[in-house]
Amino acid sequence: MSTQSRRYRSQDWFDNPDHIDMTALYLERFMNYGITPEELRSGRPIIGIAQSGSDISPCNRIHLELAKRVRDGIRDAGGIAMEFPLHPIFENCRRPTAAIDRNLAYMGLVEILHGYPIDAVVLTTGCDKTTPSQLMAAATVDIPAIVLSGGPMLDGWLDGELVGSGSAIWKGRKQLAAGQIDNEKFLEIAAASAPSAGHCNTMGTASTMNAIAEALGMSLTGCSAIPAPYRERGQMAYETGKRIVEMAKQDIKPSQILNRDAFLDAIVVNAAIGGSTNAQQHIVAMARHAGVELKSSDWMEYGHKVPLLLNMQPSGKFLGERFHRAGGVPAVMWELEQQGKLRSDRFTVTGKTMAENLIGRETNDREVIYPFNAPLKEDAGFFVLKGNLFDFAIMKTSVISPEFRQRYLSAPGKENIFESRAIVFDGSGDYHDRINDPALNIDENCILVIRGAGPIGWPGSAEVVNMQPPDALIKRGINWLPTLGDGRQSGTSDSPSILNASPESAVGGGLAYIRTGDTVRVDLNEGSCNMLITDEELASRKAEGIPPVPASQTPWQQLYRATVGQMETGACMELALEYRGVGQTLARHNH
Repeated sequence: MSTQSRRYRSQDWFDNPDHIDMTALYLERFMNYGITPEELRSGRPIIGIAQSGSDISPCNRIHLELAKRVRDGIRDAGGIAMEFPLHPIFENCRRPTAAIDRNLAYMGLVEILHGYPIDAVVLTTGCDKTTPSQLMAAATVDIPAIVLSGGPMLDGWLDGELVGSGSAIWKGRKQLAAGQIDNEKFLEIAAASAPSAGHCNTMGTASTMNAIAEALGMSLTGCSAIPAPYRERGQMAYETGKRIVEMAKQDIKPSQILNRDAFLDAIVVNAAIGGSTNAQQHIVAMARHAGVELKSSDWMEYGHKVPLLLNMQPSGKFLGERFHRAGGVPAVMWELEQQGKLRSDRFTVTGKTMAENLIGRETNDREVIYPFNAPLKEDAGFFVLKGNLFDFAIMKTSVISPEFRQRYLSAPGKENIFESRAIVFDGSGDYHDRINDPALNIDENCILVIRGAGPIGWPGSAEVVNMQPPDALIKRGINWLPTLGDGRQSGTSDSPSILNASPESAVGGGLAYIRTGDTVRVDLNEGSCNMLITDEELASRKAEGIPPVPASQTPWQQLYRATVGQMETGACMELALEYRGVGQTLARHNH
C-alpha cells in the first residue's frame, strides 16, 4: 500500500479557511505550551497517545516513560504527538471490581477520539481491561489505531523457585490455610511475585489480552511479551510511534483488521497459550463493537480441540521473561500456522498479512513452547456448558490437574461426569464468613456455588468464583473443590471453575434458585450442568423471587447496571453497539 498525502480530520480544526474564526479559536490555546501554528497547520497527522499509566495504575505506569519513545517515533516519522489521560483501570485494587470500569474507560476514549483533533492513536495497554476497553473504542471510532503493550514484570523468584504474580497469591493462600506459612511469609511471597515495573508475569488476563491484541493483528509482531524493563520495550515503543504515522498516512483503520477471521484466530491462540477465562467476555465485546458476530458455539467449534502449547503459569511452569525469549506470541502462532489452524491471510497493522508476520518465527526453546503434535495438553480450549442453572458458562480445561481429574472426572462408567452437593454463597462476603463453618459439613463431594457476582448483581462481575476449600480440607491435602458461579475468576488462578454463568442470578438466572444441599450434576460429555430438582420444586422457588441485590453506591454503578448486558455476550454497554465508525463523521463546532 503506497503512502500518499490526504486531508486529515485534524485539519478541520486547525486549517479550515471556511471557518477561520473557529480555526483561530482552536489554535489559540494550544499556543500556551509552545507548539506553533505552523506545526498544527502543516498537514502533518496528529497522533494521540492514549495514556493509561498513572500512579494508581502501577501495571501500566511504565507507559509514562514509554510515551517519550513513542513521541520520538511519531516526530521522526513526520507526525505530531498529543498525549492524553485515560480513565484508570487497576484489577488488583479497584473496588467493587475493575470490571465495572471497562465500559466507562471505553466510553471516555470514544468521546476523546471523536471530539478532539486526533487523526490516529497509539493505545497503551497492560493491565487486564485496559486492552479490551481501548480496542473496543478504536473499533467504534475507526480511525487508525495501534496497540503498544507495556509488557510483563520480570520473573519473580523466592527461595530458588519461580514465583508468578497472582498464582503465588492463590498458592500462598492455601499454604496459609493449611498452617504451613504465617502471615509474614504470605506477604513475602506476594512481594516476591512483583519484582519490577510491568503487568502480571503469568499468563493471567493481562498477558492474555495483550497476546490477543497481537493475535488480532493490532500490534507490531512480537510486541506483547517483551518484559517492561527490557531495552526492547523502549525500542518497540519507538517503532510503534513510527508505524502509526504511516498508518495515518495510509488510512489503515481497525475495520480493515478486526474481522471474523481475526477473532476466530484469537479464540485459537487463547487456547494454545492457556489464556484467561476473562478473555471470553473481552473477545466477544471487542468483536461486537467491531460489528463481528461471534457465536457462543464458536468457543467449542474453533477453540476447544486446540492443544496447550505454552508452558507458562498458571497452566504450566514458566513466566513472562522465558516466554519472551522463547519467541512470544509469534512463536506460538507459528506452530498453529504450520498446522493450518489459523486464518492468517489477513491484514494487520504491520501492513503485511499475519502469515507474512510469522515467517521464521519458530521457537528455539521447546521447554516453553511445545510442538503442536506433542503438546503440553490436548483439548485446552474453554468448555462451554448449559443447563437449568444457566444458558451459558465456561470451564477452563487447561488447568484441570491430574488430582482433580482423578477425583471428579474418572469414575468408571461415568468418565467426565460428577455429581456434588451444592454449598451456596450469596457473594464473597458470605463465602468468607461461612466457608469454615463446621455446620456446612463441606467435604470432597461438594461443589462451592457463588451467586450475586455477575455484571448487574455485583455490579461489574467480580473475580470470586475461584473459591478455595475450607481450611480443614486443605489440611487434608484437598486443594480444589469444584466451583461454580455467575462471576469471574482471576486469570492467574489454577482453579477449573465453571464461571461467567449467564444469565446471572440477579436477573433471574437459574443460580438464583439453587439451594445448599441440592445435587449438581456436571456432564462434560454432553456439555451440561444441572441442579437435580423437579420442575415443581423449581417453580416453587421461582415464586419466592431472586436473592437481594446490593444497592448501587455511585451514579456510574447505577448507569452501568442500566446499560450492561450479560457475560455470554461480552457484558457490553448494549446501547453503544449501534455506533460504528463515529470518527468518520466530524462533530459539530463548539461555538
